[in-house]
Amino acid sequence: MVLLTLLGISLVAAIILAFVGDRKIAPEINIIGSAATFVASIFLALQVYYEGPMITAEGFFFVDAFNVYLSVLTAFVSMTTAIFSRRYMRHEREHGKVGRAGMRFYHAMFQLFIFAMLLALLTNNVGILWISMELATLSTVLLVSLYRTPSAVEAAWKYFILCGVGIAQALFGTVLLYFAAERVFGEGSAALLWTNLSQSADKLEPTVLSLAFIFFMVGYGTKVGLVPLHNWLPDAHSEGPTPISAVLSGLLLNVALYALVRCKVLVDGATHSNKAGYIMMVFGLISILVSAFSLLRQKDIKRMFAYSSIEHMGIATFAFGLGGSVATFGALLHMLVHSLTKSSIFFTVGHASQMHSSQEMSSIKGLIKGNPLVGWGLMLGVIAIAGMPPFGVFTSEFLILTAAMKNAPLLTPFFLLGIIVAFAALFRKVMPMVFGAPPAYQKPLKASHIPVIVHMAAVLILGLYLPVFLSQWFHTAVGLLK
Repeated sequence: MVLLTLLGISLVAAIILAFVGDRKIAPEINIIGSAATFVASIFLALQVYYEGPMITAEGFFFVDAFNVYLSVLTAFVSMTTAIFSRRYMRHEREHGKVGRAGMRFYHAMFQLFIFAMLLALLTNNVGILWISMELATLSTVLLVSLYRTPSAVEAAWKYFILCGVGIAQALFGTVLLYFAAERVFGEGSAALLWTNLSQSADKLEPTVLSLAFIFFMVGYGTKVGLVPLHNWLPDAHSEGPTPISAVLSGLLLNVALYALVRCKVLVDGATHSNKAGYIMMVFGLISILVSAFSLLRQKDIKRMFAYSSIEHMGIATFAFGLGGSVATFGALLHMLVHSLTKSSIFFTVGHASQMHSSQEMSSIKGLIKGNPLVGWGLMLGVIAIAGMPPFGVFTSEFLILTAAMKNAPLLTPFFLLGIIVAFAALFRKVMPMVFGAPPAYQKPLKASHIPVIVHMAAVLILGLYLPVFLSQWFHTAVGLLK
């Protein structure tokens, strides 16, 4: 009942918001629906914490330490994003960037997107996972084009085409997986259940599974934003509403990586090797290097942080591919702190863009003097995402670096090079925007500060002290994945 409630809240909220439209109560319904989803996710997490993994609805849903942790993170970030979007989207509405129909569409699709991601995380069926990923893609494609400008429509089409090609590759990988599983479980949905596949992975045909993982890597890797199929991500971030940028970087990329990691576990069990891990390490390392150097060339602030998201998903992908207790623990922690930090950064970036009526970094100046909370929020966010102590990103990157030095010493210099270049690029670009005198065209703005403060406080706490229950949770998840 708790799981069905968790999924049902966002779906019901989407239907209600489709009828409520542009009424003043719509943002509040969006917030209430997201908050209720978060509360339900906490109850589900507590149930798993005390009772262990569970299978419900005749095997249709499966919950363990890995996916319920991501479900809580998804629900939390969606709640804080809904709080942020209340004031942000009101400003967009008042300035004519979004009309009545656009506001109705935004709120309904926001909740539908949350539903799709939670369904992808909690389903036990590989086919339903693919369908829910496609649903998440379609809902965000429409949100990216919300402003209906030529560049927004172009970005949405690029997103749709690239991710459509990617998701088609993932579908073919799913077909190959079913082909291998059918010989063990026979025809029917039993051959597509994660629980069945993971328990009998050593009985699956290794050659077919290895080929299937190539298609999964390209398909779900496109959704993760890994190079070379990453071009949709910067355009989608720069042209869509800022709240959508926050959930794309903070949530959607995590869900796609979750699917990829689940597939890796099956391939490892079938091949009794780390072939899938080596592939993930290569894609992850290339993504780190390409995105790090791309940061130096950016002029649009949202595009810059989109490339930062590609870099950090490359770090997590590299760590999961590396395998082992330390690297996997670091990857799980990195997914958490990156989601919290990057969504917080996009919150401040959205307000900074509204204050200057531009996303061009050359036009954004003097944020700390113009609005100290926005300026310091952006500065602290960059310090955190660049991997400086005492924030949580430093802890996760240190764990991953330690594991890389032990298990992949030849790749460690390239890993370090990417992190150092990204560090230098971010500070080079952000310092002029934060400090200095504000320009005459800078506008006063009532910003939504609570989500930024909550996120940055959480990332700081995770860098200083990892709660015992969270550490135990991650260790349990590591046992499932390594």
